[in-house]
Amino acid sequence: MIVRWSLDELAAVLAELGLERPLLVASDRWTALDVPRVAHWSEVPSNRVEVPAAADSLLAVGGGSAIDTAKLASSTSGLPVVSVPTTYSGAEWTTGFGIRTPDRRLVGGGSGARLAAIVYEVELTLELPRAETVGSALNALDHCAEALYVRRRNDAADRCALEGARLLASALPELDRRALLHGAALAGEALSLAGVGLAHAIAQTLGGTYGLPHGAMNALCLPPVLEFVGGEAVARFGGAIGGVEPAARVHELARLGGFDRLREFGVPREELASVAVSAAGRPGNAAMERPATPAEIEALLHSIW
Repeated sequence: MIVRWSLDELAAVLAELGLERPLLVASDRWTALDVPRVAHWSEVPSNRVEVPAAADSLLAVGGGSAIDTAKLASSTSGLPVVSVPTTYSGAEWTTGFGIRTPDRRLVGGGSGARLAAIVYEVELTLELPRAETVGSALNALDHCAEALYVRRRNDAADRCALEGARLLASALPELDRRALLHGAALAGEALSLAGVGLAHAIAQTLGGTYGLPHGAMNALCLPPVLEFVGGEAVARFGGAIGGVEPAARVHELARLGGFDRLREFGVPREELASVAVSAAGRPGNAAMERPATPAEIEALLHSIW
């Protein structure tokens, strides 16, 4: 996959791929952005994206919701995706995607998107609000942590994960956007090489069930999962993020975005058991060396409620 830095490289990337007529998939916020397009799909997220016959590609500009919408369109049309990420979600690195309605409810998922290129531009991240910045950065940090202890972990993913974690944790307090984006790119590569684990399984269930931000849910779910997993991999992660107690360090970073307890997001305590059952059945949990039981996941949820 082609990876370039600077939006000035976009035209050359499209030319290298032989693409001329992308469908722009981006929220209305990016309508005025000077990028090529044959049409613009602005409903993000969307479970009903339509690709005009004239389009020869998908150009996704935005966070995970925009990129997932473009990947859904790619999977049904066969067209390639060029992503211009404006958050730190890492969605640009994986062929899988969640299918969400415009109110952010998860209604399915899929895979098979044709990933062609990523173009990173730091300038497009400068106005990202603090909550979204911290949330998507913690999502990226979760990619780094999980790459170190899922079954598919490997040396290449470890290298990306440890360097990405170091950059993210050191850059987040000062909101160093350039370092955050570089860290997120490494985290996304680690994700593509190793996959996700238990924290993502729980975060995806919470977000999909209640329409909650994926980054915020990862920020809350990662600390208890780190304590649950423990061992050498978590210790290595802790060393990368500068915390003797990795879970406490991640919680400290999460609070930079105002993320502290699940109850603050309106998650009903009486429904945690059913959330736990759903999370236990997700692929992220199955990817663990020892998948968690529903009872264990419920205990983790209660610890952050």
